[in-house]
Order: sequence, then structure tokens, then C-alpha cells
Amino acid sequence: MRTYTDQVARTLEKGLAPVWLIAGDEPLLTGEAADLVRARARKEGFTGRDLFVTDRSFDWSEVATASRTLSLFSERRILEIRMPTARPGKEGGAVLAALAADPGPDNLVLVITSRPEKDAWSSAWLKAFEKHGVFVQSSPVEIGKLPQWISQRASKAGLILEPGAAEFLAERVEGNLLAAQQEIEKLALLTPAGRVSMDAMQAAIANSARYSVYQLGEAALDGDAPRSLRILDGLRAEGAEPPLVLWALCRELRALADMRNGIRKKTYGANAERHEALVSRAAKRTARQPIGPWFVAAARIDRQFKGQAGKGGGNPWTSLTALVAEIAGAKPASAQPHG
Repeated sequence: MRTYTDQVARTLEKGLAPVWLIAGDEPLLTGEAADLVRARARKEGFTGRDLFVTDRSFDWSEVATASRTLSLFSERRILEIRMPTARPGKEGGAVLAALAADPGPDNLVLVITSRPEKDAWSSAWLKAFEKHGVFVQSSPVEIGKLPQWISQRASKAGLILEPGAAEFLAERVEGNLLAAQQEIEKLALLTPAGRVSMDAMQAAIANSARYSVYQLGEAALDGDAPRSLRILDGLRAEGAEPPLVLWALCRELRALADMRNGIRKKTYGANAERHEALVSRAAKRTARQPIGPWFVAAARIDRQFKGQAGKGGGNPWTSLTALVAEIAGAKPASAQPHG
């Protein structure tokens, strides 16, 4: 069967399946789901645990051997396999498929990995886990829904967030669910009364955002000007290298240009499908807008950063701010033209 991380507790109420696959790119959600499975397994007598962490040189025969080896103490064991990506290879796929079909009477198989890429969904090993056990997925919390997620988490911790407090925390953690949960736990200790005002939130919360150049390009493509400019400001404050920032932005512009020209390039990585959908939406949003000037502007900004724009060439960060705002669909009044 297939389910999601927020439904694991309910799934376990129906019984402990002998085979579990937990996949996703949210460490907090996949970690919590795995904790629930381990806790239930311990209650049912699985006192042993063999942990395997795979890499390119991993010997899958070790897992196969462990699954067939009887414990000296006749204990029930968890065979936990952590894979950085959902690509175990031919040998690994065969071992996993066999484990899913027959884990052994005293074994519980728990596989934790990243979100499978598009072509992995049809693999035999993944289908085997869905057929014989439980396939648990975690999905990213959309930026727009993050305040609601935070409020719900805070409620579980005994906190009531007053208007604006959840939105403030959402801005600070920039989609980092683990950081958000840590801040909520800290607030629960600092606020015995249980009610968190906007002032209390501002006083207690550290800026846990970790901005990345990839977030900048994606936010601009998504048409979210406020978030795009906030990320750009954060990158500048954190001392990000200007050429890297511009490179990431141009990378998204090239993807947008390809999409608008009907060129589909295969992308890899756990978020490939989400990124393709994002670029597709951006292509529709900007369909009537010429994007050639954006590439011209990017080239000028590159020269500005290198000091090659000549006398009166302008401030490159100001020009970059204007370009990001234009791509995101809103040009701030404070930004100077980059032309």
C-alpha cells in the first residue's frame, strides 16, 4: 500500500507491516515516520537492529546474508537500509525486491531514501515494497502553506500563535521544516503560558533561514517577488559570491527559454519533476513577455561585477535586484533600471 508521512500513525494502528519504504526530501518528516515505525517495532519485540548505509561501493550481499542469518539470541531484528538516492542499482534492486517479498519471519525491513525520480517509479523493487508492505511518501510543504503547518505543529506542542506569528516564523526558516520544528520546541520551553504574541516570536526566534542561490532562481520563476528579493538580500548579507548568484539566476533563465522554445531537456535529481512543473508555469506566466532583454541585463551585470562596465556602469547589486524583480513579475520602485 501507499501512504504519506502524516498518516503513518493511523496506518500503524491497523498493524505493523513487515516491510516499510519511507521516501522523501524532508528529513524532519521522513525521520519522524521512521521513529514511529521503530517505536512500534520495539513494542512488538524487535529488539535487534542492523543498520546499512549504502554508497557506490556498497556490497548488497551483506544485506542478503543478514536477512538469512539467525540471531544467536533468537531476537527479532530491524534491517534498516539508508540510501542517499532511490537508485540501488541492478544488484541492490534485486536484493530489495527479494526482501520485500520475503523479509524473513523474524525481520522487519525499513528502507529510508530520498524521493524517487520519475523513471524509478516503475522499478521492480519499488513496486515490490508497495505490493508487500507500506510505501510512505513525504511531500514538501509549499511556502504558502507553511504558516498553517507551523500553527498546527505549535498547537501539538501546546502553543497558540497569535496573528502574524506563524507568518513571521515561516519567513525566517525559509521552508526549512527541521529549523521550524526546532524553533517551536524552543518556544514551548520559553513560553510556559502557551500563548505566543508577535513580539514574543520576534524576540525568541533566531534567523534560521539558510538561503541558497537555487532558491533565488526558483522563487523568481515562481513569480514571488517579495520572497525573491528577501532571498537576494539574505544571500548578499551572508556574503554569497556574486558570480554564483548570477549563474544560478541565468540557469533558470536558460531553462525558461528552453521551455518556451519547446525544448525539453531531461533533468535529474530528487526534485526534477517539481522543477519542470515550476518552469512550465513560468513559461505560461511570461508567454507574452520577451525574455531576451533579461539575458542582456545579466550580461551587463556580469560586467559590472567584474568592473568591466566602464565609468558610470552602476551598482551591480542594484541592477541584480531590478532584474530579479522583473523576472518575478514586479519591479520595485526603489530599484534602479539595469539597462
